[in-house]
Amino acid sequence: MATSFSPEVFNFLSQLKENNDRDWFNTHKKEFKTVEKEVKSAYNHMLELLKSHDELDNLKLFRIYRDVRFSKNKSPYKTHFGGSFHRQKPQLRGGYYLHISPNNESFVATGFWEPNKEDLLRMRKEFEMDASIMRNIINAPSFKSVWGQLKGDELKSAPRDFNKEDPAIDLIKKKQYIFVKNYTDKEVLSDGFLEDVNEAFKVVRPYFDYMSEVLTTNLNGESII
Repeated sequence: MATSFSPEVFNFLSQLKENNDRDWFNTHKKEFKTVEKEVKSAYNHMLELLKSHDELDNLKLFRIYRDVRFSKNKSPYKTHFGGSFHRQKPQLRGGYYLHISPNNESFVATGFWEPNKEDLLRMRKEFEMDASIMRNIINAPSFKSVWGQLKGDELKSAPRDFNKEDPAIDLIKKKQYIFVKNYTDKEVLSDGFLEDVNEAFKVVRPYFDYMSEVLTTNLNGESII
């Protein structure tokens, strides 16, 4: 099992970016299959590292083929590799994402990308009632030094039925609750890259524990699962 990424991964993706068409890809299909095998192995190693401290459902490694049906960009192939790691539902919430792309565009992300409307409302209601726990977790020096600021798309104003003057409106307006950590090509190609990613993901645990409790209870703290 591969425990790191080789330069060949970046080399192939860089070439693909310059030659993003089916003829070139088909000519280099054997090279792609070799790189893909290595990438799958590395992502599975990441899965095993995560399983050492969390309970996961599965790994979803996204295909390199783009769905261009509804996109203005008709390039047939992605120029990165991406994979998500899902925690066991319904009791555990949140997920991890690993994105490998050349030119220092690799990153990892964690949190809640597309919460359904029920979960989003539950989060907002929690922050409306008391945002102190959330703030204490994400502003803790040990957390912030690794993950920085909370990110995610947000509304321009307060959601319906929420007060725009609420002290927690910065949290309530959000539609996503994610954290991102960027990596250089040199860092990705280092032997300890996946171990470093795993250590960063460990820091997220208090955030996931809190949000999992929120999303599996009602506002009275009673279990809904």
